[in-house]
Amino acid sequence: MSPQQNEAGSQSITHTGRGRAGQGLCAPTQAEQRTARIMGAWFLATFVFSIPAFWFYDPVLNDANYVVGGGDDTRVAVGAVLEILLAISGIATAVVIFPIVKRVNESVALGYIASRTVESILILVGVLSLMSIVALRQDLADAGNTSGALTDVGRSLLAVHEQTSLLGPQLCAGLGNGILLGYLMWRSRLLPRPLVMFGLIGGPLAFLGGIGVLLGAWDNPSGPLVALTVLEVIWEFSLSVWLLVSGFRPSPILTGPPVIPSQAS
Repeated sequence: MSPQQNEAGSQSITHTGRGRAGQGLCAPTQAEQRTARIMGAWFLATFVFSIPAFWFYDPVLNDANYVVGGGDDTRVAVGAVLEILLAISGIATAVVIFPIVKRVNESVALGYIASRTVESILILVGVLSLMSIVALRQDLADAGNTSGALTDVGRSLLAVHEQTSLLGPQLCAGLGNGILLGYLMWRSRLLPRPLVMFGLIGGPLAFLGGIGVLLGAWDNPSGPLVALTVLEVIWEFSLSVWLLVSGFRPSPILTGPPVIPSQAS
């Protein structure tokens, strides 16, 4: 066999063995690293928008008679704006990474987009319920003989918001960010596997925590729910910081120059 044939054969083996047994790792291109940092920024935005929103919502969440009394409607409206931005950020985290992770498994990547979309829709339903309380207070609070009925309606709308918080950020995030995204990151090697383990373990635990609330095993909030959710929170925050600071690691699904496996560790 000629040297040219040997060289061609070895090249063929290299390409067909791409991504197996640690071979075929490629460095990220500039565009792929930019995607990583955009995804990290969107993930960090979910923390920036979600945590202050509950402070702005405090007047309506902790006052069952808000709908018939005086209230800080502007403060509640700011919380609504933050949660709208949260919903946008949630969908963006899945959409921006889809062109890359679909190389691992397109069905799972689409499932991740679907879970983030459902989560965002539930968040917006929660926003709608709270803003409905504000609208009722503004329009009907001064009407005679309606305070009892308005209070009952306001409590019902608060219950809707509580359930959307459970079904969306708790269950959908555990399924999407924990299980589906964790699987995609594990298979692709885009992130360090010890970091990904937080998602693969924390996602099912967060999902289990939400199921426990639905079945009445514990309350929302409660100690067991916090304990089951903490790993998921660590995963999402660590993911955002890692992507912003370091970007993607060399991976078989990237399209940059090849790297030696020992250099990628």
